[in-house]
Amino acid sequence: MNAPNILIFMVDQLNGTLFPDGPADWLHAPNLKKLAARSTRFANAYTASPLCAPGRASFMSGLLPSRSRVYDNAAEFAADIPTYAHHLRRAGYQTCLSGKMHFVGPDQMHGFEERLTTDIYPADFGWTPDYRKPGERIEWWYHNMGSVTGAGVAEISNQMEYDDEVAYHATRKVYDLARGHDARPWCLTVSFTHPHDPYVARRKYWDLYEDCEHLLPEVPAMDYNDHDPHAKRIFDANDWRNFDITEENIRRSRRAYFANISYLDDKIGEVMEALETTRQEAIILFVSDHGDMLGERGLWFKMCFYEGSARVPLMISAPGMAPGLVTDPVSNIDVCPTLCDLAGVSMAEVEPWTEGQSLVPQGQGVKRQEPVAMEYAAEASYAPLVSLRYGKWKFNRCSLDPDQLFDLEADPHELRNLAADPAHAGTLAQLQAKAEARWDLDSFDASVRESQARRWVVYEALRKGGYYPWEYQPLQKASERYMRNHMDLNVVEENQRFPRGE
Repeated sequence: MNAPNILIFMVDQLNGTLFPDGPADWLHAPNLKKLAARSTRFANAYTASPLCAPGRASFMSGLLPSRSRVYDNAAEFAADIPTYAHHLRRAGYQTCLSGKMHFVGPDQMHGFEERLTTDIYPADFGWTPDYRKPGERIEWWYHNMGSVTGAGVAEISNQMEYDDEVAYHATRKVYDLARGHDARPWCLTVSFTHPHDPYVARRKYWDLYEDCEHLLPEVPAMDYNDHDPHAKRIFDANDWRNFDITEENIRRSRRAYFANISYLDDKIGEVMEALETTRQEAIILFVSDHGDMLGERGLWFKMCFYEGSARVPLMISAPGMAPGLVTDPVSNIDVCPTLCDLAGVSMAEVEPWTEGQSLVPQGQGVKRQEPVAMEYAAEASYAPLVSLRYGKWKFNRCSLDPDQLFDLEADPHELRNLAADPAHAGTLAQLQAKAEARWDLDSFDASVRESQARRWVVYEALRKGGYYPWEYQPLQKASERYMRNHMDLNVVEENQRFPRGE
């Protein structure tokens, strides 16, 4: 059997609760709904870490941040960590990335043979948090609530410009793959930055949600003092005291966010249309790096283990995986072993150190028994936080805070912490034991602090004198494009046409 082509769509900050079984009915997302109908849909998929760079490094490598050492948005992704792009490329695949992956460090490829765009975020260590200075806000890059108060309509923005480019290059690449100049199977990753804030959308998509019934969160904002300690740290990191968030701000922010899901649906549809019209077949995977709280409990963005932040959409359309809904908890660290399994590629040499597991069995009806783990050690934290999703339970721990235990079946909005309830002492003890077997939080904390301290020294040093940035610069050989005088015009016209001779 020929190795299957693979098309991966990754989006940024898409709340998985909006995908209970594919896109919610009220979302205007016809292309994603069409994909959902042919996919194994994972209702309870979780990020490895609710922040961009850690979540994406884990998605690519199958490792949690404590193993990848990508703790935050300025932590280097080491070049010696194999990703799905390495595994597939080693097995004979073309591997290509169009869009964002938030690689930090001098390796800006991580197994991709080709990158079609630059990244949208910096590749250096400038966004490093500092556990030595709890409560410090770094104004020029920390989130603040301006994304909420500034929500509305725009026809172009920094992020729209980026995602327009991502879709253009991805679509062009799909057409190029159809020409058959390279006989190898291919894996194309198309990674967008929407619907990540700022909450700004084009009018055509904004207008789709004029009468939307979901413009207010189900759990309204709480008083600051009613929040758990980590949520308070998030509020402080987001500079909430300097903003007056009105109900209209909330409505406009959520409306723009939903509108940008529809914008993404159009972009994904462009790539899918190119695939279909060129009669190519591919496994298709759709996933996000983490979610967005969207004003639930008054929280925005991510950085916590609540469902809106930590749960992500995950759909896989592949032979051997039956279309339908899987409710067992899974993780985006499972993507790397799943892709290798579907492609028939061995990970045996690194399997003892890989934390993810293939989802192919779940797509064939097998129940999953192992808990899903999450970690967070970035901005708004002063020590690492860890979490286990096990059956209907979610258990959260941080050395600075009281334990949290939630029954997600009875309490989907996580409003009742059962950790102090004697009726659940047995469950709590079981999950505490599982967490203690998995994590040494003191060692985890020490590793994060060492990494942060090193990076601050290196960053400050490299900004003195000559500066040689790590940002990826896409290269185009103009002398090899279109028609040039070392080419035969007749050959060019024939080879670049698909289909030929019709």
